[in-house]
Amino acid sequence: MSTNNINHLKELEAEAIFVIREVAAECQKPVLMFSGGKDSIIMTHLAMKAFYPAKIPFPLLHVDTGHNFDETIRFRDAMIKEIGANLIIGSVQKSIDEGKVAEETGINASRITLQTTTLLEALDEHRFDAALGGARRDEEKARAKERFFSHRDDFGQWDPKNQRPELWNIFNTKKNMGEHFRVFPISNWTELDVWQYIQMEDIKLPNLYFSHQREVFERDGMLLAKSEHIQLRDSEVVKEMTVRFRTIGDITSTGAVESEAATLEDIIQEVASTRTTERGGRADDKRSETSMEDRKKKGYF
Repeated sequence: MSTNNINHLKELEAEAIFVIREVAAECQKPVLMFSGGKDSIIMTHLAMKAFYPAKIPFPLLHVDTGHNFDETIRFRDAMIKEIGANLIIGSVQKSIDEGKVAEETGINASRITLQTTTLLEALDEHRFDAALGGARRDEEKARAKERFFSHRDDFGQWDPKNQRPELWNIFNTKKNMGEHFRVFPISNWTELDVWQYIQMEDIKLPNLYFSHQREVFERDGMLLAKSEHIQLRDSEVVKEMTVRFRTIGDITSTGAVESEAATLEDIIQEVASTRTTERGGRADDKRSETSMEDRKKKGYF
């Protein structure tokens, strides 16, 4: 890696750590959103660096759909044990069992939209006034609209037309009772930055991100993993392929890509040459042209 690349990554790291420390200084009860994906793992790594040698001074929150990849959950549990962090789990299944949300049915059933209720309940129950997340502006057009500090009203909703200006490193953290912020310290990172930083810092990841053999089937131009949570159409054929995942979410909506990239060097080269966006294989983003923005307005992360 060139000196220029290293300096660029160090600048991004310093910016993210500054934002994380600003949250700790300005907010009374923050929480770090953790999904087990690479961006949330980087966020955890940055939080550890921000407060070293002390432990992360706020808990991690995972909104568990119940339809996660097994590899993600195993990695999550091992990582939390290793770093000694406090993990809070919000259960979508519990929200369903309590009648707060209704399970979707049919071929394209997913729990993605159900996460919002579980998330907002967890934030309210624990009185969190800031939720740090690993969303980046290059991921999706709706996320590109948000600031570092994204204000949410007392219903957890986001108003993209009424965002607060951010001048240099000055953030407006004033809020009323019941309101909170979503904070995105790695907003300015790209997918390539993420992978180069992972390589530079030697950060461990779930093996889902690397090339492996998996039973998959094609649906609407995506390769979805065979799962008990997905109902197959009669025309859909499961076959074993060499794939990896560029992004990790609910197994019902996370598409794989054919890939032989088994090392970080391979992945960096692949990401540098691809013309497909990182979330191009996410079924939840394909429900409508404004899927992500609509969900975020309702309280989705």
